[in-house]
Amino acid sequence: MTRPLLLIGNKNYSSWSLRPWLLMKQAGIDFDERVIPLYNDASRQEILRHSPSGKLPCLIDGDLKVWDSLAICETVAESLPQLWPSDAVARAHARALSAEMHSGFTALRTRLPMNIRADLAGKCIEIDAERDIARIVEAWTECRSRYGAQGLFLFGTFGVADAMFAPVCFRFHIYGVPLPDAAARYRDTMLALPAMQQWAADARVEPWSLPQFEVG
Repeated sequence: MTRPLLLIGNKNYSSWSLRPWLLMKQAGIDFDERVIPLYNDASRQEILRHSPSGKLPCLIDGDLKVWDSLAICETVAESLPQLWPSDAVARAHARALSAEMHSGFTALRTRLPMNIRADLAGKCIEIDAERDIARIVEAWTECRSRYGAQGLFLFGTFGVADAMFAPVCFRFHIYGVPLPDAAARYRDTMLALPAMQQWAADARVEPWSLPQFEVG
């Protein structure tokens, strides 16, 4: 029986790829991974062989093919419902927050691109990105206060919402973003996960470099 295959972009830069990869690792799913380097001349054609959107990540499992990070997380959670909170109100909150991360925070993505190999602490952060940071801190603090008392993560135990915010934890570390205590503890909990450390270690030894992101 073949294992699921997760196609991902460069680990140093691809925040979208990190999300389902981390969720599947944390869920104990046995899967294969393959990196398709982004922004090479042949990248788009190679990605289009697998992903109709021309984007990564893409999960392939037999006849099943899913080519969006949140959709992959939702697909994984279909067989592992514990990846969403069991309480209906908390579950709705987790879904809304995951969707907000998926579709929002454009300034944060643009101003603070993920670059795990870099140390960009002290970089000036634009006001629009500061607003995104404030909203994320507010969301994390609320979740930890309302739902997180029985565990270390946003809704207690690790789930889809945590996977969706994993790249933000890397960004906050890379750019030295100051955080209040509750948000800093959550960031540090996420960064200490063995899977997050594995992703970072892999990113640091990748042979590919994108000059447009190698700043600072």
